[in-house]
Amino acid sequence: MATPTNYQPKDTSIEDPDTKQSAGEAQSYDLEDPSRQNVHDEVAGADNLHRSMKSRHIQMISIGGVIGTGLFLGTAQSLANGGPLGLMLGFFVMGTVVWNVMASLGEMVAHLPIAGGHVTLAKRFVDSSLSLTMGYNYFYNWAIVLPAELSASAILVNYWNKRVNNAVWITIFLVIVGLINLGGGRFYAEFEFWFASIKVVTIVGLIILGIILDAGGGPDHDPIGFRYWHNPGPFAQYLGIKGSLGQFLGFWSVLIQASFSYIGTEITAITAGEAKNPKKSLPSAIKGVAVRICMFYILGTFVIGLLVPSNDPRLNIESHDAASSPFVIAIQNSGIKSLPSVINAALLSSAWSAASSDMYTSSRALYGLALAGNAPAVFMKTTRWGLPWVCLLASTAFALLAYMSVGSGGAGQVFGWLSTMSSVTGILTWVGILITYIRFDAGVKAQNIDREQFPYKSFLINGHWDTATFITGYLPIVVFILLYFISKYHQKRIGARTTIVGVHEMDFITDSRDEARDGPDDDGTMGEKKTLAEKFKELPSHFLVLPIVIIHHLNVECNPYRTRLRSGPGGSGNTRLDTGSGRVADDRNPTRYPTGSLAYHSENQQSSIII
Repeated sequence: MATPTNYQPKDTSIEDPDTKQSAGEAQSYDLEDPSRQNVHDEVAGADNLHRSMKSRHIQMISIGGVIGTGLFLGTAQSLANGGPLGLMLGFFVMGTVVWNVMASLGEMVAHLPIAGGHVTLAKRFVDSSLSLTMGYNYFYNWAIVLPAELSASAILVNYWNKRVNNAVWITIFLVIVGLINLGGGRFYAEFEFWFASIKVVTIVGLIILGIILDAGGGPDHDPIGFRYWHNPGPFAQYLGIKGSLGQFLGFWSVLIQASFSYIGTEITAITAGEAKNPKKSLPSAIKGVAVRICMFYILGTFVIGLLVPSNDPRLNIESHDAASSPFVIAIQNSGIKSLPSVINAALLSSAWSAASSDMYTSSRALYGLALAGNAPAVFMKTTRWGLPWVCLLASTAFALLAYMSVGSGGAGQVFGWLSTMSSVTGILTWVGILITYIRFDAGVKAQNIDREQFPYKSFLINGHWDTATFITGYLPIVVFILLYFISKYHQKRIGARTTIVGVHEMDFITDSRDEARDGPDDDGTMGEKKTLAEKFKELPSHFLVLPIVIIHHLNVECNPYRTRLRSGPGGSGNTRLDTGSGRVADDRNPTRYPTGSLAYHSENQQSSIII
């Protein structure tokens, strides 16, 4: 058998004791060690994408991935199903899930900003099968959402003009989206920067307007407050099911709908292969996810719950344009007539932006599959400016499915089925990311890698499990709860009262007055408060001159050549003490000194005290 040219026989005659490692000791690796780099040459050497996206591009792509039609339109059905409090809680709970997914993903892609994002990382930290499954699942998700967004854009145009066939608008939008992506990653990022800016301005403006309307600042001057939290109530009865079960099902419905609205936040990982300075821009974008979720979704859903009652029939209108937006419903209720068209224009730009992102993401996911060896090598071809043009053509082919939505009958129904399937694929992507991160975390601990070397670290992963620390930290909580309920049980057994004291039964009289405790003070008073003037009169007289002494002392220290009049025993009012030289000068002497301050001067010491 031929020996490889780079083969080095192991010398077993000499063993360095400094490098000897015990069987149970973990080896610590330096991430900057060249021998530990490029261990996955099949991925690192094949990437031909250009790193042209700036930090501001990554930031706005991350924001644009969070804000979408789910916030503008999808919240209408969620409000009807869950009520105002159920709506906000559902988006908050799912927001914490998304934040954990992004924190896990951020630690991996910030350390390894490679093309394909989580699709490629799954092969490195789990296996090729998971990478293949995640890759095709992710590609299918965005390849199918792309024609759905094109179709939604055409429907939004119908808000102004219904005479033109939707196929015309789909063609126009498809050509524009295709041209944007043909320009490469930098060209797409620049357009997405401005699209995302429009979405941010829109949602921030709607939230501010909503607060003004709730306070009664609209044309009708009707302060709403929390009116709709009382009637029809904070929770809705889902499908008419009464009681707590119907309220829980309504909250659960919102939870599922919120997950679909959050899908797309992980797009930041796909841009890792084209980010110019990924180890700085990616951590910054990931850290802002929690803030954006709270600002846009939690605050947005809170305002929606204040403005629109959950039983408003317009929330269930399936028009898919601005007419079904809860923001538009609130604006119409207040008497404002011009803003719905502005909001519809913002929704159109949002759908347009989403279609552009869908084409970009699906093409890069397919490119990541090819890099991992799970797709034909033809999909690895790129232009000289780093555009995976074969992958882009494949994504464009799926975009043609948008024309199925125009037809009636079977074609439109099939397209609806395909779009529905894409909703679940987004959640499966999050599951794959978390599985990859669990393996990533296990590898970091097994190889004793210091996380401080990573550009970004996930939260709540520092240290290791310690049973004693867990018990001592949480045992008091358990004991507190047990003592309370054990006491309740004991009170019940002996026949004592077990209910909470009623507000009208509370005793505010007994023990409120005790002569032994509340007797007169040392001055004979009963604790009456004195005025400021009375307290000032009681001060000793020397306290009154103390501020003057301090001010004079500072005055002398600042000017050592200042002189002071000498007065007192053996002296006259015409002599001065030169504080700079210690000499006594006469005012009648032609020598002039700066004027000083009136003072008592002692013959035995050259110091003075101002009175």
